[in-house]
Amino acid sequence: MSPDLPVLLDLARSVTERAEQQLRDLTPDLITAKGDRDMVTNVDLAIERQARTALLDGAPGIGFVGEEEGGDTGADTRWIIDPVDGTANFIRGLPLCGISLALVHHGVPVLGVIHLPLIGRRYWAAQGLGAFRDGQRISAAGTSTLPEAMIAVGDYGTGPDGPERNRVALAIQARLAEKAQRVRMLGSAAVDLAFVADGTLDATITLGNHDWDMAAGVVLAREAGAVVMDTDGSPHTPDSRTTIATTPGLRDAVLDILRVTTTGTAWSATSGSRAC
Repeated sequence: MSPDLPVLLDLARSVTERAEQQLRDLTPDLITAKGDRDMVTNVDLAIERQARTALLDGAPGIGFVGEEEGGDTGADTRWIIDPVDGTANFIRGLPLCGISLALVHHGVPVLGVIHLPLIGRRYWAAQGLGAFRDGQRISAAGTSTLPEAMIAVGDYGTGPDGPERNRVALAIQARLAEKAQRVRMLGSAAVDLAFVADGTLDATITLGNHDWDMAAGVVLAREAGAVVMDTDGSPHTPDSRTTIATTPGLRDAVLDILRVTTTGTAWSATSGSRAC
């Protein structure tokens, strides 16, 4: 049975509003390393735990997965949350961070809510219902040429694949710097995708695809009319190697950049496995 998206969207927005208040009120005074230059704070954990309880109580037949403490990854329908997307920004007081909550049904993101409380923006979308920011319907920009485009590139990588990922990211940035109006690195996938949805950005390119980072923003961008795809131009899925969102008019130009810069790397369109 398909989920009742309007009802579940109301629940998701209510839960995210409570999480937003926690992000504003709590201080990240307990910071723990969870990997190579990767951190979790007491605020991440508090938000995720509150959301888990509220969502399982409000929709008991739906699974839950959090970035920090995991969950029911095998559920056909499940909530996926990144309690603080852009944790490094949050710790340093940079306001580009927020809560990203999605509903995934049979592997397809169908509902997304992103709140960016430190800059006062709330986004939500559901499949077939459109995308909204602060109650107003939004759409991707109409930009169609690179010299007019502001494009974000995902954050530098850490961990075992960090060096290769960073070499490719630098090559992408160098190529874009020759052609695009401006290139930005904002440090939050949720921010990048929400900004493509409302036309603040014209495209975003991320060499990665974790559900908690991407799922909510993918729904927002698609419902706003953006193209969301993998390196080869195929529609983005949970198995994609990369996450690329662009205005329709920039699709081919962005794919050309990726073809030139990723050939022969793990992020090539012909590299085989895309799981990330």
